[in-house]
Order: sequence, then C-alpha cells, then structure tokens
Amino acid sequence: MLRAKVLLVGPRESGKSVLANFVSESTEGICSYSPTQGVRILEYEKPNLNGNNKGAGCRFELWDCSGDQKFETCWPALMKDSHGVIIIFNPELPSHLKEIEMWYSCFVQQQPLLDSQCLLVAHHKPGSAGDTENLSLAYPLNKLKLIHSNLEEDPEDVRMEFIKYFRSIINIINESREREEMSIIS
Repeated sequence: MLRAKVLLVGPRESGKSVLANFVSESTEGICSYSPTQGVRILEYEKPNLNGNNKGAGCRFELWDCSGDQKFETCWPALMKDSHGVIIIFNPELPSHLKEIEMWYSCFVQQQPLLDSQCLLVAHHKPGSAGDTENLSLAYPLNKLKLIHSNLEEDPEDVRMEFIKYFRSIINIINESREREEMSIIS
C-alpha cells in the first residue's frame, strides 16, 4: 500500500485540527478548542483513490501541526519526507493573510516541494460572514490552488476537494517512483 505524508500547517486557531478530523473521519476532540501541542498524526486510509481498481489504495498520514511558532525548532523534523502541505487559514483575519506567506516560505519553498503539492484552504468557521469569496492573495500565494471550506454549508464539496488534492499527491508519488525505477533500469 502506498503511503503519503501530508502536513496541515497555518496560523493558530485557523481550523487545522477540525479539518484533519473531518478529512480522516475522526471524531477525536471534536467538541471544544484545544491547541495542538507540537503535532498530532492521524492515519487515513483511502482504497481505490485513483478511481481504478489497480493498486491497493493509499494510507495518508495527516500531520496536524501546531500553529504556535514556539514549535518552530521542530519544523525541520516535521517536514522530513513529506509529500504535500495544506496551508489552512481564517480568511476573515487580516493577520492570517500575512502569516500564510511565512508558512508557505517555511514549509513549501524551503523544501523540494512543487506548488502543485500545496493546497491553500480558506476555512470559514461556523457562523462566519463568509463574504471572502474573492480573496486577493499576493504573489506567490496567488499561484496556489485555493479552496474555501465551510463544513456547515458544503461538507461534501470540501471532502471532494481534499480527495482531488490527495489524488494529485498520489500521482506525484507514482511519477517520482516510476522515474526512479527508470533511472535504475537505464
């Protein structure tokens, strides 16, 4: 079975744990807010994610990383061998819009990840205004795939967007593996 490690990063209280629980279908700590200390790893198995019956599916490790910068010294260890990064932020907080540039710089640009391995999630909390559909992000964030997440109004749309992203990660892993195999053969 294919394994993929995906980091969920972003500012504090942006909804990383809520989305990690939602995507992995976990109900752990769903009721109240409690800041993640360092990292929390959720395993999520998805059979036949490619849409064909070839292959045995994929096991995703979702690394729900604390948004507290006091854990910055741990970040290099968290990044090791990751296949993708999901940057989650609250689009209604101007401070989050500034902060996500730092998260992108640290977790995507400083390791050998392509922009296609990064997903930007504007997470709308329950009861939020939600009138931030036309976010204007500065370069280089404006070239990343951006989705809006509202688990109250459209949970299935959110789930489908995550599945599309996970499919793209699997394709990147498979292509990399094939290139490696071809280089050994030739």
